[in-house]
Amino acid sequence: MSITTTSLTRAAGLSAVVGGLLFIGVQINHPALSLDFVTSTEFAIRQGMKVGFTVLALAGITGMYLSQVRRAGVLGLVGYLIAAAGFLSMFALEVAALVVVPAIVHAAPGYVNDFIAVAMGGHAAGDLGLLTTFNSVVGVLYMAGGLVFGIALFRANVLARWACVLLAVATPLSLAIPLFPFINQRLFAVPTGLALISLGYSLWREQRTQVASAPVGSQAVPASVR
Repeated sequence: MSITTTSLTRAAGLSAVVGGLLFIGVQINHPALSLDFVTSTEFAIRQGMKVGFTVLALAGITGMYLSQVRRAGVLGLVGYLIAAAGFLSMFALEVAALVVVPAIVHAAPGYVNDFIAVAMGGHAAGDLGLLTTFNSVVGVLYMAGGLVFGIALFRANVLARWACVLLAVATPLSLAIPLFPFINQRLFAVPTGLALISLGYSLWREQRTQVASAPVGSQAVPASVR
């Protein structure tokens, strides 16, 4: 079985679809964060889903960018780098929550409570060191990356344009969370998840269409020799 750019790009599209589904799925009936919850099996499962989301989303946007690198131009490169940095930073934060937080909950409950408060957009009562700053950086990269990358994808006009607009709008929408305290903030993740699902499917379908329309007898070039 030869590995081709087409098969890798389609795999990236599927990664974005699954990542978007995980991002939406993990929000459903999500319990309130508490000291008891972070030591539960459900917390470990949900955190694992969040870690999986960051990895799959990164693979997905990488495929999207590489499939239209010339059309995307400088704006596409900038948007991709910001978005990729955002998902990488989010990956680190979610892994820390999965591995570190449950291990220290009994030894440092105050620190864990502050960790939870910051994660939910609140303020820590104690000193979390650079964690507070890092959490803010993750948020900025997530919102800016989605905005700029979504605009670049829209301008490239390769993937579904409505999905590009949805990505560009959905990620900065997180800024509006404080304005709607009566709405569960986890609902704000749904549009981003839908955007990833739609863009991933669009990327997968685009590659499938190219294969189907290729001349009979043509053969995809293995990625290793491109």
